Amino acid sequence: MPSGKTHDAITIFLTVPVFAGTYVVTRDLWLATFVSAAFLFGGLMFGPDLDTTSKQYSRWTFIKFLWFPYRAFFKHRSRWSHGLIFGTLFRVIYFMGVMTLAAFLTTYVYASYAGGKLPEILETARVWSELRVYSNSILGSSGLIAIFGGLWIGAASHTFTDLAGSYVKTGRVTEFL
Repeated sequence: MPSGKTHDAITIFLTVPVFAGTYVVTRDLWLATFVSAAFLFGGLMFGPDLDTTSKQYSRWTFIKFLWFPYRAFFKHRSRWSHGLIFGTLFRVIYFMGVMTLAAFLTTYVYASYAGGKLPEILETARVWSELRVYSNSILGSSGLIAIFGGLWIGAASHTFTDLAGSYVKTGRVTEFL
């Protein structure tokens, strides 16, 4: 399995080709920028190795505790963390759930302390809906999908690098190619 430095180098090296490829396909400079930024973030901070004490995990510094339940639940290199289909999707869903819970609890504690109105669950859903509308106004209707695509490509490059490293290590390079 390649080291964290190798994964980082591959991510940084592939950022320009991801930008160029996205721009060629979409002819949209902003969309290519968002996809490339998401790719970089996905490769350096939001990748499959968040299920271990890794470089990606360490980069979350003082809020890395948010990833502890994810680490406890998913076995390292399982299809649920490193899988091409579900890996990134589960991390996005998990992160959105954690952020929703944190925002709800923060609002609840503040309202309890300040004596204000306590938030309702449906209000949280309304806020997410408003955030989606706001992000669509900034990114366009396909912006969130493009950002998810960038996150996915960043995680996929990590998974493919792990696969290639495993095949090289076991001497089955011809099977990989």
